[in-house]
Amino acid sequence: MESGDIAWMLMSTALVVFMVPGLALFYGGMVRAKNVGNMLMMNMACVAVVPILWVLFTYSLGNNSNDAKTGFFGGEFIGNFDVAGLSGLSGDDLLGVAFFMTFASITPALISGAVADRMRFGVWVAFVALWSTLVYTPVTYWVYTGWHTELSPHALDFAGGTAIHINAGVAALVMALVIGKRRGLGSDDMAPHNLSLLLIGTGILWFGWFGFNAGSAGAADGIAVQALLNTFVAGAAGMIGWVGTEWIRDGRATMIGTASGLVAGLVAVTPAAGYVSSMSSILFGLVAGTICYFAVRLKDRLGYDDSLDVVGIHGVGGIVGGILLGLLSSLDVNESGAEGGLDLLVSQLIAMGSVIVFSAVMTFAIAKFLDATVGLRVSESEEFMGLDVSIHGEAVYSTAPSSTPPPDEAPQ
Repeated sequence: MESGDIAWMLMSTALVVFMVPGLALFYGGMVRAKNVGNMLMMNMACVAVVPILWVLFTYSLGNNSNDAKTGFFGGEFIGNFDVAGLSGLSGDDLLGVAFFMTFASITPALISGAVADRMRFGVWVAFVALWSTLVYTPVTYWVYTGWHTELSPHALDFAGGTAIHINAGVAALVMALVIGKRRGLGSDDMAPHNLSLLLIGTGILWFGWFGFNAGSAGAADGIAVQALLNTFVAGAAGMIGWVGTEWIRDGRATMIGTASGLVAGLVAVTPAAGYVSSMSSILFGLVAGTICYFAVRLKDRLGYDDSLDVVGIHGVGGIVGGILLGLLSSLDVNESGAEGGLDLLVSQLIAMGSVIVFSAVMTFAIAKFLDATVGLRVSESEEFMGLDVSIHGEAVYSTAPSSTPPPDEAPQ
C-alpha cells in the first residue's frame, strides 16, 4: 500500500472512532437530563468491550476464510480462528484490522438508543459482548467474505448499510419489544433535554462519516473522492427531505428533524457511497429523509417504544439505501460493483432479508437469555430516580432531578 493510502486509512480510522462519542452526544441530547450520563456510558462501553474481542477472536471469525471456503469454519457462513489474537498479521493487515474494528465498535452503540432510560448498565455490557460475537461477526462475514459475495450478481454493501445499519436497526426493534416501554411514556415529559448536544453530536457524526464511507474505498483514490462527495450531498438532501416533509405536514422545521434527516440520508447512502453517482446520492437522501420521517411516526401506532428512533432511521434508512442501490448502482462509477437493475435488486433483497431474519432471531434469543438469567431492566425506583444517580452514582448536571422514590416505593 502506498504511503498516501496508508495516511488516508489511518485518518479514516480515527474519524470513525470519533463517531462513537459523537453518537453518544447525539443520543445524550435526546434523553432526559437524569439519564444523559448513562447514555454516554452505554456508548463508550462499546469502544471498551468490542476492540478487545476484535483482537482476541472476532476479527478472525468475521473476516478470515479458507482458500476454498470449505468446512464450517472458514466456509460460506463464518470465518476461522487462524488469525485469532492477530497472529501472523502486520503492516497493511493491521491497518485493515483497526479500520474494521471501528465499524464493529459503533454498530452495537447504535442499538443503545432503542433501550434508553431503562436498561441495566452491566447487562448492557454483557449484551454488547454477546451480540457483537454472535450477530455482528457472522453478518459482517456474510456481507464481505461469505455467501453474499457468491450471489449473482454479488450483493453490494460499500460501507455497512446491511452489515451495520439494518443489522442494528432490527436488533433495536427486538430489544425495544423485549424490554418494554419506558415508565410514564404518554404521560410524563419525555422531551429531549438539550438540543445543542444533539446538534453537536450530529456534526461530529457527519464529520466522522466521511472516514466511514470514503475510508471504505481502502485507498486515497477516485472512489474515495466519489464516496466523500456522495456522503456530503446525501446528508444535505436527507435534511431537506425530512424537514421539508415536517414543514408541509406540521407547519414547522425542527432541530430534531434537521438532525434526524441528516442521519437518515447518511445511513441510506452508506451501502452505495462508492457505487453511485452524486446525482443519485441526492435522490438517496431525499427519499430516505422523507420515508424515515413517516417510519418514525409509525412506532406509536405499532405500539413499541424505540426511545431514540433507531428503527425508523437506521433500520428503515438502511433498507431504503439497499433497495435504491440495487436500482442505481453504476459500473461507470465503480467497475468492481454491478450495474443496477432487477438482477442486482434481487440480490440486494436476498442479502438484506437474510440479515433481517438472522439478526431478529439471534437478538431475541440473547435478550431473552439475559432477561431470564440476570434481568434486562432497572427497577421502578431506579428508573424514576434516573440512571445517572441510581446506577453510576453521579449526575451530569449540578441541578440533578429529585432522587425521591415514587410514592408507592417510599419507606413506610
